Amino acid sequence: MKYKKFGKLDWNISQVGYGMWGMAGWSESDDKISNKSLDRAVELGCNFFDTAWGYAEGRSEKILAGLLKRHSEKRLYTATKIPPKIDEWPPSKSSTLKDIYPSNHMVEYTEKSLKNLGVETIDLQQFHVWEDSWAERDEWKEMVLKLKQEGKVQSFGISVNRWEPANCLKALESGLIDSIQVIYNIFDQSPEDVLFPYCEKNDIAVIARVPFDEGSLTGKLTLASKWDIGDFRNIYFGPENLPPTIKRIEKLKELVQNEMPLAELALRFIAAHPAVTTMIPGMRQLRNVEANMRIGDGQGLSQEWIDKLRDHRWDRLPTNWSC
Repeated sequence: MKYKKFGKLDWNISQVGYGMWGMAGWSESDDKISNKSLDRAVELGCNFFDTAWGYAEGRSEKILAGLLKRHSEKRLYTATKIPPKIDEWPPSKSSTLKDIYPSNHMVEYTEKSLKNLGVETIDLQQFHVWEDSWAERDEWKEMVLKLKQEGKVQSFGISVNRWEPANCLKALESGLIDSIQVIYNIFDQSPEDVLFPYCEKNDIAVIARVPFDEGSLTGKLTLASKWDIGDFRNIYFGPENLPPTIKRIEKLKELVQNEMPLAELALRFIAAHPAVTTMIPGMRQLRNVEANMRIGDGQGLSQEWIDKLRDHRWDRLPTNWSC
């Protein structure tokens, strides 16, 4: 496993991290299998684990707490997120900072996450949603500084809304944000336009999330794919999105053929960009952990392949099903 410096912070983070949404709130999740997969990831060098209170109301955080206890001799980095006070994902453009992140709400959910994780300090606390119209407000800045000064949080980040990678640039200018978590994959290449150059210039860590486009870039979806009631993928891969996604996946399969698994191509594309500090694929099975952790070898992807994948960029706008 190769490691990269996490922005301005003195952290060496594994090039492949672990996204923990799928371990709580998605169908097919099983705590026993999850724990084995997490342990295996640590054995293979993974040291960055991303969760959120919003992943089944803290269940994912508690799973991570167990991992931290089992590997207390290792330096594992915890990243979690404060949910919006109003249940809007993402918040409406008319929402105010007071609606979504009042100061007492930031404190309350930081305290909840500290308890769930069983730690005294959260390495990386993140805003789970964001609107840059809030950037000039003093309340969030004061609370970020307060939580850091109290030792409850070591650093702060923003998880950018889906398909809005530039909707954070004003907040970054505050100097209080250490990292940006953004959707970046073969389809969603738009962070390269403005966000990545800004982060590289200003030494801000980049966490690439949704590397498989919620699973489509593993190549396993079909037009008949369905999930249990309550699984987010039933919304995301509804009639508006599933057919065009499958059509694009078929074109990628024609391109890659037997060169490498499509899932490997997807991760190597992300690893190849110098702005990306780490990526956080969701993993539940041991075989997926072992396959994904191999991508942290530092080899990335050849320029020839990157050039080919430029044709598969898919620019989309947020909708009611893309939350």
